[in-house]
Amino acid sequence: MELREMRAFVAVVEEGGLSAAARRLHISQPALSQTVVGLEREFGVQLLVRSSTGVQPTDAGLTLLTEARAVLARHGRAVAAMAAHTAADGSVLRIGIPLELPTELLSHALADLADAYPVTRVLARHLSTSDQLTALRSGELDLGLLRERPTGQDLDAMLVVAERLGVLLATELAAKLAGPDGIRLDALTGLDWVGFPRSGSPAWYDALTAILRSHGIDLGPEPPTGQSLIAEVKLAAVGAGRAFTLAPPGWSQPLPATVTWSPLVGHPLVRRTWAVWPAGSHRRDLGHLIAALEQPQEA
Repeated sequence: MELREMRAFVAVVEEGGLSAAARRLHISQPALSQTVVGLEREFGVQLLVRSSTGVQPTDAGLTLLTEARAVLARHGRAVAAMAAHTAADGSVLRIGIPLELPTELLSHALADLADAYPVTRVLARHLSTSDQLTALRSGELDLGLLRERPTGQDLDAMLVVAERLGVLLATELAAKLAGPDGIRLDALTGLDWVGFPRSGSPAWYDALTAILRSHGIDLGPEPPTGQSLIAEVKLAAVGAGRAFTLAPPGWSQPLPATVTWSPLVGHPLVRRTWAVWPAGSHRRDLGHLIAALEQPQEA
């Protein structure tokens, strides 16, 4: 039985259901359900009573809950004690973050890091994928969150989130184009794409634009190098009715009434984000943060 399984079971009991626990842990509900089923199979007993209103622990489940809480508390105390030796100098952990990163991706992991390494300070910078790669290789970043997986042996990488992109359109236009399963990508032909410059993430840009072109979408001139449009600018362009932009379902920016998000039929566009760090790093606080990001998410 692993610590992550203990945390998962405790969360399910405390939240009273799989859906709420999955949101708390930032993992998918099917993955969490598989974890609980695996525990029941491992111990050979039923741990939860499931109903339409949620879950309740059985007697065996209550026993496991007590023991799991004790183990997790002991683990937390051990990690905190070791942190006094491994980060006594008040280390700074430098992280690169792209625009439009899911808000929940780092929140749980950083909270976990703060508990384990209270003297580690996190310094986050908004940087494009290309700028993060340069900073990682020059030693200016300890961890990057990149929209493409780097090549070479000097960096390690781990997929942390995959987002099924939908489309933001003017509300009236979306109503005309949307079918029962969303909007077909080729229905966007004739609209301007409000995108990002290739220089920010060449591999992701090439993969994305190849799919758009294969569906008959004329991308027009590439945005100028270094011009990463903020959310407000994108929404203003889309709201005018002759443009579209791509966004995941959990896009954090509030939408005005004039703009609507819709899924794309068949989910043809998936945006992936990798955690990337120097292969030779031996920092324990960095390793702890990476482990906290280990469960890939899909949105």
